[in-house]
Amino acid sequence: METTIKVYLEGLTLGEIQIHKHVAVIPVMATNGSGPDYLTMKEAMDRRLIQIGEVGESGHVPELKVVNSGLKPVLLLDGEELAGAKQNRVLNTTVLIREESETIIPVSCTEHGRWSYRSRYFEESCHIMSARLRGVKNASVHENLKDRRAFVSDQFAVWDGIRFQAAANKVDTPTGAMRDVLKAKQEDLDDFLEHFPLMDRQNGLLVMVNGEVVGMDVISRKEAFALLHSKLVKSYVMDALTEMPKKGKDTGMMKAADFLKKIPVCGESAFDSVGYGRDYRYEGEGLVGSALVHEGTVIHMAFFQTGKARNEGRMSSVNRRRAYRTNQ
Repeated sequence: METTIKVYLEGLTLGEIQIHKHVAVIPVMATNGSGPDYLTMKEAMDRRLIQIGEVGESGHVPELKVVNSGLKPVLLLDGEELAGAKQNRVLNTTVLIREESETIIPVSCTEHGRWSYRSRYFEESCHIMSARLRGVKNASVHENLKDRRAFVSDQFAVWDGIRFQAAANKVDTPTGAMRDVLKAKQEDLDDFLEHFPLMDRQNGLLVMVNGEVVGMDVISRKEAFALLHSKLVKSYVMDALTEMPKKGKDTGMMKAADFLKKIPVCGESAFDSVGYGRDYRYEGEGLVGSALVHEGTVIHMAFFQTGKARNEGRMSSVNRRRAYRTNQ
C-alpha cells in the first residue's frame, strides 16, 4: 500500500459509537494533519467561484465542464450530486479542481428520463448518492480504469440501483431521478440525522446497518467534513431505509476494527486524477475503495463492503455494459 495512505490509516482513531434503530455511526478522527487548503463545492458555489455546465450545447452524458475562477482548489466529492442542466449527475470520483482552471469531470446520470435543459448551469443538489450504490459505481469505475484508463461507470448499474431504491421506498419519479427518491424520504433521513451529531475533531465516519459495516468516508480537513457531514450521513441512512431492522445484530466496535484491518491488504492501483493528485483504487475480498492523494495528504478516502452493494445495484450484464461503452 502507498506509504502516505498506509500511514494515514494507521493514524485514524474511532470515536464513541452512535446508534439509532438499526444504524450505527462511528465518528472517525485523523491525526496526520489536514494538508492543503480547499473549498467544498457548496462553499465555492455560494461564493460564485465555480460554474458547472454541460461540455457543449448538445451535452455529453459522462462528462461535465467545471470552471473555477477562484484562487483556491475546490473539492468535488465522489457521489456528490449536481442538479440542473440537461439531467442530474453525480461525480464518478473525488476531484480536487485546480484554482483558476477549466476541467472536464467524469460523471454518471442520475435522472434517466430527462435530456433537456432545466437551467444553464448546475446547482448543488444537497445529496450524495447512497453508499452502497457508490460502492457499485466505484467497482465499475475501477474496472474501466484498468481496461482503458477512463473514470467511466457502469451507467446501467447506476440506473438499476436508483430504480431499486425508488421501488423499495414506494417513490414515484417521472424522470427516474435519484433526487426525487431522496426528497421523498427527507423526513426519515432528518430523523436519523438528529441522532448522529457531528463530534469535535471529526473528519470521517464509519457506518453499520443491521450490524454489518456498509462503508467509511474520511476527508482531510475537519472544516470541510463538517460541511459534508449531514450529506454523508444521509447517504448511508438511505441504504438503511431499504432494509428491515433485524434483532440481535451486533453493532460493536470489533466489526469496525476488522473492517479497517481489511483495507491495507487490498490490491492497489494508481492513476492520474483529472484534477490535482493521484487517484488510488483498491479491491479486496468483499471490499472496494479509493483515495485521492495530493501534496502528501489523503484528501478523501472511501471504502465500501461490496456483497450487498452488488446485489442491491444489480450490476448489468456484460453485454449491456459493452453496449453502453460503444454508445458513449
